[in-house]
Amino acid sequence: MNVALTLLPALVSSILLCQETQAMENHTKVTEQNFGKMPDGRPVKIFSLTNKNGLKAKVTEYGAILVSMETPDKSGKLADLTHGYDNLEGWLTNTSYFGSTVGRFGNRIKDGKFSLDGKDYTLAKNNDPGGIPCALHGGLKGFDKVVWVGKVTADNAVEFTYTAKDGEEGYPGNLAVKVTYSLNDQNELTWDAQASTDAPTVLNLVHHSYWNLSGDPKTSINDHILTLNADGYLPTDAGLIPTGKIDPVASTPMDFTKPTAIGERVGAAFEALKFGGGYDHAWVLRKADGVHLAAKLKDPKSGRVMEISTNQPAIQFYGGNFLDGKAIGKGGVAYAFRTALCLETEGFPDAPNHPTFPSAVLRPGETYKHTMIHKFSAD
Repeated sequence: MNVALTLLPALVSSILLCQETQAMENHTKVTEQNFGKMPDGRPVKIFSLTNKNGLKAKVTEYGAILVSMETPDKSGKLADLTHGYDNLEGWLTNTSYFGSTVGRFGNRIKDGKFSLDGKDYTLAKNNDPGGIPCALHGGLKGFDKVVWVGKVTADNAVEFTYTAKDGEEGYPGNLAVKVTYSLNDQNELTWDAQASTDAPTVLNLVHHSYWNLSGDPKTSINDHILTLNADGYLPTDAGLIPTGKIDPVASTPMDFTKPTAIGERVGAAFEALKFGGGYDHAWVLRKADGVHLAAKLKDPKSGRVMEISTNQPAIQFYGGNFLDGKAIGKGGVAYAFRTALCLETEGFPDAPNHPTFPSAVLRPGETYKHTMIHKFSAD
């Protein structure tokens, strides 16, 4: 008798059992509801993802936005950790990019101009830090202000798709974009973006949530402890446009290679902090293959911890310096100065204007891929 043939049924059974076990490992449940209507009458959906540990993420077709993220503190008390709004009408007033999927190009482009393959392109100048106009986060109507098509996928994730037309906000090429949110039982919320184009274009898709791990949106984030896996950062001019250099963080207030309270040196007499009104710069991540740890954030009082991993070369740390209480958010809270922070994994800002930076060019036949994982815990 052939021993291999005798063992084959048992082997097949074992493989099927293993696959079934893996499929059952993630107990995330997804529900879908109506979130309201756009001014032109188009309906907008909202989706809730809940894992076996009770963590809950809500995402919506408008802007492919993370509406809320509820996680427990060290005592098991759940709270929403993000700035935002209670309903669609509120999100339509969103000028701070709370929770948004930002594109076509996240962060800043100098003078709203770039050249590609010998052709010049002009974008809207919708931001002017230091009184110096630039293009920011995709323009006047970027990806954060359009309605995506959302659906629940077979693996209990939510997939959003959008096609940006050639010339939209000044960018070349018809761009097909897919963003997927997933939540697993390891308490990891993944934002995964992919895109393809039919003509050469520039691209830097960014996830732009504002975090306060205390769960109290009225408190400062200056007591949060931050670690960045970055030995260098991109110095900027007064308009927050990178100069093209990469400066070391060592012996400066930009050094977060060891866990450091955000407020400890934010007021230091340092040019980068003066230009940004605090922290608002891109840190250059240590080189590593694939998806790797970029940042760790902890709120000492609640014990909540958020670790961010990515496959991107940089992370923008923004300390909420431009929050001024004018945005009235969830529960009627006025979002005040430095009550939340952003940690945005990304390509280098203004990359189209810096040949020495990692390229932001996407060409036909190529696929843009950006993975960002938020892992939550408490201790």
